[in-house]
Amino acid sequence: MCGIAGIYAITPEGAGKFSLMKNAVSLLSQRGPDCQRIHNGKRVCMGHARLSVIDLSAEASQPMQDATGRYTIVYNGEVYNFRQLRERLVEKGYKFATSSDSEVVLYQYINDGPKCLDKFVGFFAFAIYDKLDDVLFIARDRMGQKPLLYYQGHDSFVFASEMKALMALGIPRKLDVTSLFAYLQFNYIPSPDTIFENVKKLNPGHYLYISKGQVKEVRYYSIPYNYSNLEVMDYEHAQRMLRELIEQSVAERLVSDVPLGAFLSGGIDSSVIVAEASKHVDNLSTFSIGYADEPFFDETHYAQLVADKFHTNHHVFKLTNNDLYECLYRVLDYLDEPFADSSAIAVNILSRETRKHVTVALSGDGADEVFGGYNKHLAHYKALHGGIATALVRMASPLYGMLPQSRNTKLSNKIRQLNRFAKGLKLSEQDRYMAWASLMDEDTAYLMLNRKVLMQENTRRKFNIINCIRDDKQIGDILYADMQLVLVSDMLFKVDMMSMAESLEVRSPFLDHRLVNFAFSLPCNYLVNSRRRKMILQDAYRQQLPYELYNRPKHGFEVPLLGWFKGELKSTIDNDYLNDDFIREQNIFNPEMVQQLKQQLHSKSPGDSQAHIWALVVFQHWWKKYML
Repeated sequence: MCGIAGIYAITPEGAGKFSLMKNAVSLLSQRGPDCQRIHNGKRVCMGHARLSVIDLSAEASQPMQDATGRYTIVYNGEVYNFRQLRERLVEKGYKFATSSDSEVVLYQYINDGPKCLDKFVGFFAFAIYDKLDDVLFIARDRMGQKPLLYYQGHDSFVFASEMKALMALGIPRKLDVTSLFAYLQFNYIPSPDTIFENVKKLNPGHYLYISKGQVKEVRYYSIPYNYSNLEVMDYEHAQRMLRELIEQSVAERLVSDVPLGAFLSGGIDSSVIVAEASKHVDNLSTFSIGYADEPFFDETHYAQLVADKFHTNHHVFKLTNNDLYECLYRVLDYLDEPFADSSAIAVNILSRETRKHVTVALSGDGADEVFGGYNKHLAHYKALHGGIATALVRMASPLYGMLPQSRNTKLSNKIRQLNRFAKGLKLSEQDRYMAWASLMDEDTAYLMLNRKVLMQENTRRKFNIINCIRDDKQIGDILYADMQLVLVSDMLFKVDMMSMAESLEVRSPFLDHRLVNFAFSLPCNYLVNSRRRKMILQDAYRQQLPYELYNRPKHGFEVPLLGWFKGELKSTIDNDYLNDDFIREQNIFNPEMVQQLKQQLHSKSPGDSQAHIWALVVFQHWWKKYML
């Protein structure tokens, strides 16, 4: 796992920016602490920060060239089937100087061009420059596990793994107000847009051709999604196929020349990964975090049951609220784009503690999006198919708005959820998806901003999110939309940034494209019904996992934001981030709306105000660091 950056000079002025590359690469050093190198050419300058995982030799460092010097690659990721690909390339006469997957990716591209992407099993973002044809080729993996951002100016095309490196390469920092509007709604910025105008994220399953100042984007992969024409498969047979695919995916992701382990939360997803990995690794190292001050969210008991069953070398990190708070500014400082999913703090701590023992960790990420594991998926199913319980909730809708709502007690949180559910029942399927994917509704987000939102552009972006949701009561539409929105822009961004901040590589077997393709070929009732979520995954491993993992609530994780806002962070919020004078001078947010949010936060019914305040805090910290 690594960090990459590059400049393709369109004019001599663009080539003058090559001197900026050293600083850009140094900012990626946490992604790649083992080696940082730069290749300077006439047209391109490419930099690489290496985290050594496959072939630890110096010869495998990058930027790497082929034997002729015509092609140069910078590569971030892992291609797990590289040994098989290498054997076939050797048969064709290619000679290798290393045993790295980077060199295999380079020669596979030389052999096949863009079609090489169809052969790769893994996750990646890489760039290859062809000096003879003067072409820069950039690609991102199918699911978007590895990041790649880019900017095209009049004098150069620049790209990097992280925004901070792009900023070091001199991109213009012009706030994209439409992106900020979306950020207020979701607490993250949906891909391919970013917080800056004209800076984009390369979409998952896409590649770019850059030549003579022209940029061409091509989609090479999309999930084979057609819920109107599914192949009917016996449920038991489908479970067997699923287990085979998961075992294959896990086994392939165990390739490593450095210590490897697995996250183990105590939920079904990570437990499945540990069960399969334990078949191939004796005394597998596993890692969990528990919450000493928040017993409701502590699942370490369940994780220990799994660790005992599969005889893993288990590590538990018990966190207090003070531990979380002490990590807060570490996370805020690493984020180079506003991102307000507060669970990033826990992911960062887990990654930091895990990195003390291993360099690579397997995770259960992606299973909820692929198989329908969130509470909202069950809610969508009930909204689509109705029933007595749904009708009763609809009837009681006026009552919920009169009762206290917050995330801070079990009862008030249930009322908050029922109120969101009741409101969603009144909407169309597309509008309901947007409402339940959002934390702040469009009207409120619009009032929060003092700057003009381009509503036509916002409508276009919104359509790109919801155009897959049809009016035919298919929960599969919701899962497909989540793969494009929530998975890429929230979950994968969070895991990549927070693990890479600690130089830890995280691999997600559930996001193997063959496994995803299989899941999206299954009948929807194999995934979610009126009572259960993630059905086929749970049933496929019911005989292998401890029975205690089943029929228990899905807790998720909540950072104690409200306590911080009323305690440790109160002075900082009132006197710094959300100070009235600063808000007016900044002229981005509506001071009256900010004041209303702060008042709601301290009321008897705070609702989601703590999440909204957190989004403002994250943005203000980012603004002060990068825009003042």
